[in-house]
Amino acid sequence: MDKELGKRDGHFNEQDLDAITSKIGNLSKWRGIFSQQGLQFKDTVVKKYPDSRKVEGESEDGAGASPGGSAKPSGYLVQFNAPYSIPKTFLVSTSLGGLPITLEEAVALRKILFGTAFQVFNYEWRKSHFRFRDPYSDLSYALEAERGGARSVQMAVQAFILKHLLFTRNSEVEDHNDKRMIKVSKKEQEKALAAAISDILWTAGEGAQSFVCLVTTECCFAPAINYKIDTYTERLQLFSFTDKAKLQQFVMEQIHCFKGEGSHGAILFLYSLLFSRTLEKLHKDLDHTTPYLLQLSLGNFTCRQALINLMLTGRASPNVFNGDLQSDDQGNLLSDPQHGILTRGDVGYLYWNRHEMDHDKLPQVGSMLKTPKLPIWLCNINSTFSMLFSTKRQLLSDWKMEHLFDLYFYTGQPLQAKAVKLTIDTHSHHWEEGMHEEEDDPEKRFPSVLMTVRTKWEGAVVDWNGTIPFY
Repeated sequence: MDKELGKRDGHFNEQDLDAITSKIGNLSKWRGIFSQQGLQFKDTVVKKYPDSRKVEGESEDGAGASPGGSAKPSGYLVQFNAPYSIPKTFLVSTSLGGLPITLEEAVALRKILFGTAFQVFNYEWRKSHFRFRDPYSDLSYALEAERGGARSVQMAVQAFILKHLLFTRNSEVEDHNDKRMIKVSKKEQEKALAAAISDILWTAGEGAQSFVCLVTTECCFAPAINYKIDTYTERLQLFSFTDKAKLQQFVMEQIHCFKGEGSHGAILFLYSLLFSRTLEKLHKDLDHTTPYLLQLSLGNFTCRQALINLMLTGRASPNVFNGDLQSDDQGNLLSDPQHGILTRGDVGYLYWNRHEMDHDKLPQVGSMLKTPKLPIWLCNINSTFSMLFSTKRQLLSDWKMEHLFDLYFYTGQPLQAKAVKLTIDTHSHHWEEGMHEEEDDPEKRFPSVLMTVRTKWEGAVVDWNGTIPFY
């Protein structure tokens, strides 16, 4: 307020009172906005950033600009004190060279995820990160995935960790993959996680440009009445890369921001994935059946199929069948084609749900997902995500190997001490005859893992090799 405002004797003239009334009105307006966000802000300042800053891959004509296509402010950034929800250990400096997220991008990000800018991630999502089992243990290659909506994200990344450890790292040596897989140090775990994250982001960016989202110490835009603050999305810095090797090196350097407890690592990966795909392409990927990527289920937000497919194939296709569906079952042309899977990826996908099967609503996964380039499958079994994988690359290229072979089954649950070795027999069924005829429970007669395997290998028999079927 002006220094001259008011008289020494404590009396104010009419002009002074008008000025006070105006300032109180403005204060009430901002208090209403802050109250809606559930926060109190103070010490608001405006910080100026050099206009000459660049990120990796940015050319003189502005290549490497914001993935959302919205104009960035001309060097100015609003900063205000909001409570930190992320430990400062996992915050990066604004001098690292990223582009601050804009309010428009934050709103668009929320809407593509939730359908509204007023929904935020709950505690289960915020605490989710990429945590490995103990180095050199029987599951040193494996992430621990607790129950919750982020489990599908963690297990999808797990699939690409297996790709790196089994078939990319020293790929010329595959005779001892079973032994090599369990001899993973902490450093190798971090390298595998960086490789997996980079692989997914690079594919989503179509091999041209990908983004990594990290949280900084300063907020990038002022509060707005059309957006609910969560104290970390507003602090995002976007780092652009047009070279995969540099992308992977950067992720490795910042790997603690994805694997540390309290880092919000799963959310940061998800944000990076969406910006790498670009919000514009995401809207083109989706169809009328899937307006946004997360859905509320049993009190938690879970990934819709489009988001699963985005992680596996780089395209947010809402369906699991091959290609795009142009007509209905009667041959009538659809006004809005339904989008399916267009390409075969490195990692596959298998789906089984007993409830949907009982009601004849089980979707048929197409060959593009069922037969990937590598023998690794993300499995959605009764709405819970897990892994099936083989250490033999030739499994999907040599039909003779598919007569009798082994798969490893991993659920991600903390109580599982090691992956279960399953022997799959696709030709000899004599030892299944008469099994469990006395059982009334359909799960005991035909365990869900068996039924999931049969969606890929029809009529197959699964030997749990002494382990009591638990899934």
